[in-house]
Amino acid sequence: MGDLDDDQALAIATLARGLQGALARLEDTGLQHLPRPAFAAVAARPPHAAMPARAARVRAAPPARASAGEPAPAPAPAPAPVPTLAPAPAPALSGPAASAVTSILESGIDNAQKLERLRLEDIGECTRCKLHRGRSRLVFGVGNPNAALVFVGEGPGADEDRQGIPFVGQAGKLLTRMIEAMGFARDDVYICNVVKCRPPSNRDPEPDEVEACEPFLQAQLAVLRPLAIVALGRHAAQTLLRTKTPITRMRGTWQEYRGIPLMPTYHPSYLLREEVDPSKKRKREAWSDLQVVMKLFGKERAH
Repeated sequence: MGDLDDDQALAIATLARGLQGALARLEDTGLQHLPRPAFAAVAARPPHAAMPARAARVRAAPPARASAGEPAPAPAPAPAPVPTLAPAPAPALSGPAASAVTSILESGIDNAQKLERLRLEDIGECTRCKLHRGRSRLVFGVGNPNAALVFVGEGPGADEDRQGIPFVGQAGKLLTRMIEAMGFARDDVYICNVVKCRPPSNRDPEPDEVEACEPFLQAQLAVLRPLAIVALGRHAAQTLLRTKTPITRMRGTWQEYRGIPLMPTYHPSYLLREEVDPSKKRKREAWSDLQVVMKLFGKERAH
C-alpha cells in the first residue's frame, strides 16, 4: 500500500481520536471488554463442523384435484387380509337335494365313504342337464378325502371323459407338476371340477349346466372342508365366488368361499397356450399365485 496523503492521514487521526473518546466513555460506565461480533464466532468454527440439526417440516401432499369435467380418482383398494389355516364351519346347504346331502354329511362315516355315497346315491347316473347325452363317463373327483388343499377346475376334457378321472390329459400333467413344485404330492390334494360331464368340443360350460351341477361341487367341498382352495380358471373362480370379475383381476389375491380361503389362478390349459404364443407371460403369474398358497402352508421356497 502507498504512502497516505495529508488529507487521508488527517481523517484517520480524527477517527482514532473519536474511537478513543468512545472507549473512554464506555470504561466510565464499568465496561471491561467488548463482546465478540457474531461473524467472528462463525469464522472460528472448523471448516467441516456440522451445522445444528433442524427439525424437518413434513407437509402432507394435497389431494389430487380432478380437472374440470373429470371424476375424482378412486381411492386405492385396501390390501386383502392374509388368511389363517383353520377348519371352516360346516356350511348350510340348500336346494332340492339338501336333505339327502345333509344326512350324508352328518353320518358317522369317514370322508372317503361320504364322497362315495355322494357319488353313487346323490349324483348317480346323472341326467339333470344336457351334458349327459355326450359323455362316456361321469368325472367326479380324485385325491385325498382328507385333503387340506383342493383344486377346482371347470370341466372334464376328452381324456378325462374316457378315464373318468379329472386332469389326466396334457393340462392334468401340467397341474401335477404345479402341485409337486408347491411341495405336495398329487395324492395329498383333492381335485374336482365345477361340472362333472365333458362339454362338447371342450366348450365353456353353459349357465344351466353349471346350475345343475354346482350343488354337487358344494357337497364335495362340504365333505372335504379343506383349509384352502385353488380355483383354476375363470369358470371355477366365478362359480365359487358368485362374481363376474375377470380372472385377471382376481388372481393372486385371497378370496373366501364359505369361510375357506380361496386363491384364483389360471387354468393349466390356458397356461399351455403360452408355449404356442410366447407373448403371454401367465406362467410366471400363476407360479406367483401358487407361492402365496405355499406361504399359507409354510412351504415357502426360492423362485
